[in-house]
Order: sequence, then structure tokens, then C-alpha cells
Amino acid sequence: MFIVDEKDREYRFGDNGPKYLMQGPRMNFAVVQFMPGNDFRAHYHDVMEENFYILEGSVDIYVDNVKHTLSKGEFIHIEPREVHYVINTTDAPVKLVSSLAPYRQSDKTEVENPKVS
Repeated sequence: MFIVDEKDREYRFGDNGPKYLMQGPRMNFAVVQFMPGNDFRAHYHDVMEENFYILEGSVDIYVDNVKHTLSKGEFIHIEPREVHYVINTTDAPVKLVSSLAPYRQSDKTEVENPKVS
């Protein structure tokens, strides 16, 4: 058992990116912030499934090149091998929760970003 306070962790890129509250041994759990224009490179996982739950704002999540616009309170589950790309096209920050399981230290293959319109 352990307890983590989000305020004791930092986002990977200063004011954006993932803020890991747990990394392994069985899952990853992070709070993620996207400032306007921020994105994650399109990628897929061979083993891990990924979940996003939107806490604040609105974000575009492409899964296998299909755009899904999610807002506060919405959840998306992404299966292994589904290519996903996340981008904040709004003028406000987006905050979400991300979980990945089962945890694998190296299970990410980057691909070309989809054409965003």
C-alpha cells in the first residue's frame, strides 16, 4: 500500500505531459495535462491497453484515424494495437487521467500522426 499526493509530482514537460502517480509493477497511472496545441505522437501498444478519463476541458483523440472529441466526464478505452493520437486543438488546457495495463516498461511503437483538420 502507498499514498501519493499529485502536488508532489511534476509534469514531464514543465506545465504539460504526464505526471506519473504510479509506474508499474502492474499498471501505470498518470494525470496528464495538454496545453493548447500540445499533442502526443501517434502510437500503439502491443500488450498494454490504455484508458483516458477527461477531468477538465475537451480533447481530440484519434483511434485508428477516427477522431473522437471527448469532454469533461467522458472516458475512452483503447485496446492493444489500436493506434491512438491525442491533441488539444482548443484554446484552454485539458486535464485527464491515463492508465495503462498490464504494465510493460517498453511497449510503445510510434507511427505517423494522422492528418488533423
